[in-house]
Amino acid sequence: MAPLPGAELVRSPVQLYRYLLRCCQRLPRGHVQQHYRHAIRQSFKVHADEDDPERIQQIIKRAIEDADWVMNK
Repeated sequence: MAPLPGAELVRSPVQLYRYLLRCCQRLPRGHVQQHYRHAIRQSFKVHADEDDPERIQQIIKRAIEDADWVMNK
């Protein structure tokens, strides 16, 4: 089960970024939200130059799975 409805609609890095930030809004306020927002921004910057469509889809799939794990934790 995905942390938020619409995970199956995420197809681009920008959609993933927005989706993950929305997931953060469901986390407890304060340091937890700040930590995950920072981690999302850093990962987005690290992978910003990725141009292989297959690799991008792998990253998106893994990020959604990780978000699911965090939200269920």
